[in-house]
Amino acid sequence: MLGVMISLTTSLTIAQPSFGTSNQSVSSPQSTSAGETPPVSIQIESSQTQVTPGSAFIIAVILNHAEHYHTNLNKPIVPKEMGDFYPVATTITLPQIEGVTFGGVQWPTPTIVDVDFFYTGTPIKYQVYAGQSVAYIPVSIAPDATLGQRDFQLKVNYQACDETTCFPPTSITKSIQIEIVETATSPSSLSSIFDGYNPDQINQSDLEDQSTEQVRIERKFLGLFVIPPVDSAGGIVILALSAAIGGFILNLTPCVLPVIPIKVMTISKHAGESRSRAFMLSMWMALGVIVFWVGIGIPVAFVADFVDPSIIFGIWWITAIIGIVILLMGVGIMGLFQINLPQKVYMVNPKVDSPHGSFMFGIMTAVLGLPCFGFVAGALLAGAATMPPMLVLTIFAFMGIGMAFPYVVLAMFPKLVSKLPRTGPASELIKHIMGLLMIAASAYFLGTSVISFGSGHEWTFPWWGKAVHWWIIGLVGLSTGFWLIIQTIRISKRMGPRVFFGLIGLIFALSGGGIAYNQTMHQYHNFWLPFSPAFLASSLDNGQIVVLDFTAEWCLNCKTLEATILSKSPVKPALLSVDVVPMVADLTSITAPGWEKLKELGQTGIPLLVVYAPGDDEPIWLSNAYSASQVVDAIERARAKGTTVGLSD
Repeated sequence: MLGVMISLTTSLTIAQPSFGTSNQSVSSPQSTSAGETPPVSIQIESSQTQVTPGSAFIIAVILNHAEHYHTNLNKPIVPKEMGDFYPVATTITLPQIEGVTFGGVQWPTPTIVDVDFFYTGTPIKYQVYAGQSVAYIPVSIAPDATLGQRDFQLKVNYQACDETTCFPPTSITKSIQIEIVETATSPSSLSSIFDGYNPDQINQSDLEDQSTEQVRIERKFLGLFVIPPVDSAGGIVILALSAAIGGFILNLTPCVLPVIPIKVMTISKHAGESRSRAFMLSMWMALGVIVFWVGIGIPVAFVADFVDPSIIFGIWWITAIIGIVILLMGVGIMGLFQINLPQKVYMVNPKVDSPHGSFMFGIMTAVLGLPCFGFVAGALLAGAATMPPMLVLTIFAFMGIGMAFPYVVLAMFPKLVSKLPRTGPASELIKHIMGLLMIAASAYFLGTSVISFGSGHEWTFPWWGKAVHWWIIGLVGLSTGFWLIIQTIRISKRMGPRVFFGLIGLIFALSGGGIAYNQTMHQYHNFWLPFSPAFLASSLDNGQIVVLDFTAEWCLNCKTLEATILSKSPVKPALLSVDVVPMVADLTSITAPGWEKLKELGQTGIPLLVVYAPGDDEPIWLSNAYSASQVVDAIERARAKGTTVGLSD
């Protein structure tokens, strides 16, 4: 969604985004001239003005909507036709008063209206509050409550809209005086405004909330493309399997594929007719492959113990060098020039007739894959900046397992060697595909280096300026997919390979286009406000909740969390609340002001999300890996704390 930035007041010094999309128009704030009817007016009435200890009464919050205007539900129900539509919910913030307990809110009955926020010409049915809508709040007075007058201040947050246009979100505080006395006179009759109060509807609302949550959980469970967080067991399994697939694919590169039959036949020769000996020698060889990749992974995994990898990627020229190296490897593997190891490396040929020899044989086999290592270098280098050491080691270990697995199978069943693909058109196609993917990785690093350089020199990027390299990545992904499909049809006459590799090509094409689109939309609809120490302090002093996101262009984990959690419901609507300031500390450059704040918080790596309560310089919650429910809960706790200290207004 395009965050439409609206200056609430001069003293507030903060811009808040409206919900909606880039096609949705947003009016100016709800100021009306004398005699004009506002879109929404708020009233508060109480069933009693005097109450006794141990008694109960009802407060009615009345939303009077002008003709053609409405507000969103407390729990908006968005029709699927409206897509990524994030309405600002109507909420009531209740005060904390000693001796007073509030019950669940009975929200008004929804009204269905026709809206066309996207100007399609085809209105969509949408549930809202309209006309005179009343929310009822039951209140109980404790038996030991002290006598005296109480000031009930209720803050109502809402957003007024008509059929096509929405005002900015609005927050209004209304107050009503209730006196606690020894003996109270009951009113002769209640106002008709309380005729709609029904305690059973509160219970029913609770049941509906549970049902809605269950549906949300089921939808998440059924979402085939939902990737678990990397710190969860499911996320680690997916990363390990992905690394194993990457290691397996290294065997198909022109660096390794031509020598596989030679390696396998060497093991078979020394094993003779003994399948158990063939298994033993192949396992030692596999161990050599795995140890080699773990050995490479150790300095990558523990680089943070010697130097902050975040700082490394914040240095623009280092990121540029990484991108150039990967680019050269990509165009080289595509045939522009040949990448070879020194000849002495190829002359090393350990004997395979012993466990030690097979182990060294495995190490040398893995060494042969180094010229094609750029296929996975990009993701590993970027990911290592933010991943825990054991997770990085797990990835490298499973790369070794994936690369070693075919040797064990082929050593046990040497006749399968005849089924291996030979060098030729298919091998050339693999080279081209790998080269294209490496070019995409280089575009990521080179684009990041430009943004890092510009940020360090105080360049002002237009919204599309930070998406250009993602367009290149997307185009390369599309080219890779279509090239794989076209060349597979040309090379193979069999339907099976055509369908299989055609699907892989389609995945490449869709992934490339999807990545470019998502990153472009992320920049276009960016609602995050840039961090500065002064802005953070003023926001907290103004009684607002601050959600501070530490991120960087080179941080793939940050991008994942932004796309899957921070830009999705229920977190995004919470961030767009009128009392919340979504603030971003972009650490793409080493000169960014957020680095000092990161150190002040006792943190060294990102991603990091921090939540501050109003008026509190110390965060109430921070996390490097989080779920949507944790973020929303932290915001609610910050809101409750702000209410307690009297800063919610």
